[in-house]
Amino acid sequence: MANDPLNLDEADEWAGLWWLPDDPDEQVPGVLRYDPEGGLSLSLIGAFEDRITSNPAPGVTAYHEGTRTWEVIHGAAEQREITLIGCVPKGGKRTLFARVKSPDRQTVAAMTAIIGAHVSGEEDAAFSAAEVSVEDLGLWASSSVFRGILGAPDGKIDGTGSISVERVETQSVVVDETEFRLAHRHTLPFFDRRKGGTVGRMRDTVFVRAVPAAPFSVTEARATASLVQDLIALATHRAAGVIWLRLQVAGTESARPNGRPVPRQHADVLYSPAALGKHDAKAVDPNCVFFTCASLPFDEVVPRWCEAHGRLKAATNMILGLRYAPARFVENNLLTAAGAAEALHRGLGIDEKPFPKKEFKEMRDAMLAQVPEEHRDRFRGAIRNDPTLRDRLHALAARPDQEAIAHLMPDVGYWAGSTTRARNDLAHEGRTPNHSFEELNAIVEVTTAVVILNVLHELGLPAERQREIVQEHPRLRATSRTAGEWLVAPESDA
Repeated sequence: MANDPLNLDEADEWAGLWWLPDDPDEQVPGVLRYDPEGGLSLSLIGAFEDRITSNPAPGVTAYHEGTRTWEVIHGAAEQREITLIGCVPKGGKRTLFARVKSPDRQTVAAMTAIIGAHVSGEEDAAFSAAEVSVEDLGLWASSSVFRGILGAPDGKIDGTGSISVERVETQSVVVDETEFRLAHRHTLPFFDRRKGGTVGRMRDTVFVRAVPAAPFSVTEARATASLVQDLIALATHRAAGVIWLRLQVAGTESARPNGRPVPRQHADVLYSPAALGKHDAKAVDPNCVFFTCASLPFDEVVPRWCEAHGRLKAATNMILGLRYAPARFVENNLLTAAGAAEALHRGLGIDEKPFPKKEFKEMRDAMLAQVPEEHRDRFRGAIRNDPTLRDRLHALAARPDQEAIAHLMPDVGYWAGSTTRARNDLAHEGRTPNHSFEELNAIVEVTTAVVILNVLHELGLPAERQREIVQEHPRLRATSRTAGEWLVAPESDA
């Protein structure tokens, strides 16, 4: 439908006129093309001045190396305003001396396109609401407008039945003066008649609508999309791509003479998120989801996630990075998983200094007194009263449900020690001679699972659900088997 949001995984183009905001009378015709893989490209029949010049003297123009870039280009195409942000010339053809005069050509790449509004830049607070659709959001919402009934008189399916649509109540919660709504939008029934048969269909789309107390910018809208995207990625334990991002333009609310509201002006955002959503791809297996709104209600998890997302961002980014763009080598994953554990421990604010502050100062001063003065600064920097990685791992393992941790691995002490030795060997020696590939892989998977269980625990996931995840989730069940094989002390060391 024409009013549907623009899916980020679908190519499109707009033919129109384009200009620089400070020179709106100089309009250049051209075509804006969007491709999910290639991004945004504006092909102009004509050109904006991209040469860097100066006027050292009256009537003298000097041309310098490099090319000019433009923060914003405005356009009008197919009855919609368009703003391009982060624009860089990528080539073209200028005609200086020619037998036949013809227009120049220029190609411009852009980082972001706002289809439906003119704004002065990415920080322009021009929008009043943002709607975002993310892969598997409907599964996570654990709700649907559809209801299906199979005809089964006398207990036998007879081929009759019906599909009905029932409104789903919008769930909402306010966090820091921003209202988050979990809403459904469905299409009208449509019958697609083909020569070989007829297909009747409707589409139910679940999306999150964020309505801040004050107007916001496209930068803040992308941050909201990332917030939702990361929550679904955590819940599904896999990369969750953004399917579309639509904004409501501030100040476009109005009413007709009869009092009925006029549809508010909207704008679609085309950009490159951390992962690109495929709107027609098959949904993830429900058995592979850590939690949904059925096990952790929307109005509870969103406030907790908004708080934890910033505080634990470094750790969650590392763990989600293993899902969005997994490294091909286990050594990279080892450093990422161990780094996520350390960052999480710091983010949780666990203050576990190995020595009391007063005693540590006395010991450090006594040691420094034995060091030649010219080496004291270096030695002082090496003495820190911080927990080791082993200490941090033990502390993290003690936070989630202990029965879940026991199901995950048989020996917390061996895992913590083996992980510490492997990380230190790799960081200090550049290799891990004492660990096989299988053991390193087990370390990565178990450490990742411990970090995830801690984040889920921080979000308030019940202990019963934590146990179910470890015992029933396919990947964590496999991780538990791997830990039982590779992260246990050899019998000779017992």
